[in-house]
Amino acid sequence: MYAPVCLFTYNRLGETKETVEALSKNFLAQDSMLIIFSDGPKRVEDIEKVAEVRNYLKQVSGFKTIKIIESEVNQGLANSIIGGVTKVLKEYHKVIVVEDDLISAPNFLNFMNEALDFYEDSKKVFSISGFTMQLKSLPNYQKDYYLSYRSASWGWATWQDRWEAIDWEVKDYSRFKWNLVEQWRFMRGGSDLPLMLWKQMNGYLDSWAIRWTYHQFRNDLYSVRPSRNKIVNIGTSGDATHTKKLVQRHVVELEEVDQTDFQFDSVLVANKKIINESKYMHSFFNRLVDRLRVLYSDCLH
Repeated sequence: MYAPVCLFTYNRLGETKETVEALSKNFLAQDSMLIIFSDGPKRVEDIEKVAEVRNYLKQVSGFKTIKIIESEVNQGLANSIIGGVTKVLKEYHKVIVVEDDLISAPNFLNFMNEALDFYEDSKKVFSISGFTMQLKSLPNYQKDYYLSYRSASWGWATWQDRWEAIDWEVKDYSRFKWNLVEQWRFMRGGSDLPLMLWKQMNGYLDSWAIRWTYHQFRNDLYSVRPSRNKIVNIGTSGDATHTKKLVQRHVVELEEVDQTDFQFDSVLVANKKIINESKYMHSFFNRLVDRLRVLYSDCLH
């Protein structure tokens, strides 16, 4: 059985339509269960927008089954995803997750399901990701996937046993924040990670993903990513929760290949060159360059 696809929505009708339409064009859409979580309005001005999204969702078709779960109150993105994914995994044991601002390639569900099946018993694999950045080595890379120390929250999948092991309270943070060696090791997935975790733990960020990534680091686990990108983020509107501006390192085109069968390896060996290229993408220098590009673009407009 294919993994159920969970879609998390809020108040962005245009982005939600594009996300659903792309998902419905996936080769496995008609064989997949779609479970939609619709978060409740946070502000009075969001009530009408949320209602518009929900009216649209009731008209969605093109999937094996569709279930819509509407929240009367606003849970926020982090709580909505943690609670929704936990609920689905208790029943189906594996899940594919998409937020309402992601355009997927037609073979996105193929890659995710095949990787979920292949690595189900490989406990060193923490998650499957549909998004990959423009790493220099990938155009000439022969494999269908590569291993990463950092999960991607744009189109991802996991299993119940991995998800349930996560400490969402990050109880060991009081020790970790003073351990410079451990913080340095955490930065193998990107130098931005320790600061993101600090913001989360001090109330400046409401992110499930940084806690998810910290758990992956703590347990020395891998994420499986496609060598050809299968997700594009379109969520740069004012209603976006986190992605207000799409920085250059995240601008990647979808692959145009109709590949539906993917090959994986049971022996887990990370490609050091790709690991270093991915780390560089999240380096302080690269983030600074992206920030300057955004500021320059804003000045032009």
